[in-house]
Parts: sequence; C-alpha cells; structure tokens
Amino acid sequence: MIQRVYERAARANGIDRVLVATDDERIRAAVDRFGGNVAMTRSDHRTGTDRIAEVAAGLEADIIVNVQGDLPLLDPSMVAAAVAPMLADEALPMATIKTAIATREERDNPNVVKVVTDRDGNALFFSRSPLPYHRDGRRDEALGDKHIGLYVYRRDFLLRFAALEPTPLEQAEQLEQLRALEWGFRIKVTDVRAASIEVDTPRDLERARAELAAMAHR
Repeated sequence: MIQRVYERAARANGIDRVLVATDDERIRAAVDRFGGNVAMTRSDHRTGTDRIAEVAAGLEADIIVNVQGDLPLLDPSMVAAAVAPMLADEALPMATIKTAIATREERDNPNVVKVVTDRDGNALFFSRSPLPYHRDGRRDEALGDKHIGLYVYRRDFLLRFAALEPTPLEQAEQLEQLRALEWGFRIKVTDVRAASIEVDTPRDLERARAELAAMAHR
C-alpha cells in the first residue's frame, strides 16, 4: 500500500520530491525495497502533523503536501487540486479536499470524516458524525461530503501549527485539522470527483482490493 501511494503521489503535477516520513524500521525497509525516499523521524510524535513538521523543518520547499499512507486509490489529480488554491492565494495557510458521500453507510461511519464549508469553499467544521443534521428528516436526499486525508500547508504555517496547543474540538473528534480552525486559521477545501477509499479497517482494505481488481479489468 505504501508503494502504491508513493508512486501515485510522485505522478502528481508540480511535485518536486516524495518522502515517506516514519519512525518504523519495517516501513523504511519496505520503501528501500522499491527505491523510495525515506525521512526517519522521532518516535514520540503525538500526531502525523507533528511528524510531517519535523521533516519540513529540514526542507526548503515553500509548500508541503501531506499525503497519508492509507490512500491506495489516490488519483494524482487530487494532489494538484489541493495545491491549486495555495498557488492562487499567497495568504492561504492550508488546504485540503473533499468528495461527495456515496452511501448512507459512509455517512454513518465514524471512520469517514465529514466536512461542511462556506460559500467560498472554506471549511466550517469537520466531524466523524453526519454533517449537517437534517432536522426535517430528509437525510437520505443529501448525504453530504466526506473529507479526504490529504493536506497542503505553507511550510512556515506548518511549523507554527505543529507548535500550537491541542484544542478541545480536536481532542473530542480526534481530528487535527480542527486545531487549525479553533485557532482561527482558514482551510480551503476543494471538491474532487475521483475515487478514494481510505483504509482504516480490514473491511476498507477488502473494498480497496476489490476496487483495484475492478480497475485492472476495465
């Protein structure tokens, strides 16, 4: 899975370098076997953002893309879509992507993170609960949007963000991006229509394998 994500991320337009950030020697060995680049980090990081920030501190890049390793169906266009707002707005500190929720099962699954945005595409909130709540009961008509775990940061903001104290909503939902919102920073969310399965459970892995098999026969 790491190799697949790595190779797909490397195909994204405008990407200069792909690194796997890890503290696990088994992951390092796996990446070495397929010829990838690894950045070893400390093992005491509380979050993935902290790990990425450690690596970013030693890089000269202005923009850092955090592609999580659980996206075996990553479409390289997703990376370009997430980066585009950062290139268009120099004041934007952070960006990410979303896609439409396809089923009620996804909507009700706490492992699938939901997001709502304002009219300009800025994130209002992320939650493991369905968003929004339809008081009149028309929940099946509007399933909402799910957040895809791919983030883009200005390097300077990432270093500052990782140094901020965790916030109540972040701790309640266990979602790091809520820290940025609670501290008053803007997150631009771009809508994408590419397939994406985030592998959080054994069942997700089965779905991803089935989808990859189906793609191979198309």
